[in-house]
Amino acid sequence: QVQLVESGGGLVQAGGSLTLSCAASGRIFSIMSMGWHRQAPGKQRELVAAITSGRSTNYADSVKGRFTISRDNAKNTVYLQMTSLNSEDTAVYLCNVAGLDYGARPFNYWGQGTQVIVSS
Repeated sequence: QVQLVESGGGLVQAGGSLTLSCAASGRIFSIMSMGWHRQAPGKQRELVAAITSGRSTNYADSVKGRFTISRDNAKNTVYLQMTSLNSEDTAVYLCNVAGLDYGARPFNYWGQGTQVIVSS
């Protein structure tokens, strides 16, 4: 079993910044990928950013140049630094972690989500 704890969401003015974090714990042997998705009201869930164990990154076009994903392997934690926020970034942000547990079984877990609201 793997647990994910997200933090860092909140209300911010347009143009402001927020940093989200997601810490994974439990029966983790290795984490291959960590990422953030978001879901706005009435819209489909979309990938925001992802990072592999080798620190290769992937970003949605809409956040390139504004968001930065990073990870601390020692802490099994992924971060999402968000700058120049605008109203289109308002959504619930969900952490996703995929890897192997101690039994070499693959896992893929989602966090409970953290709300980000950007006011104009």
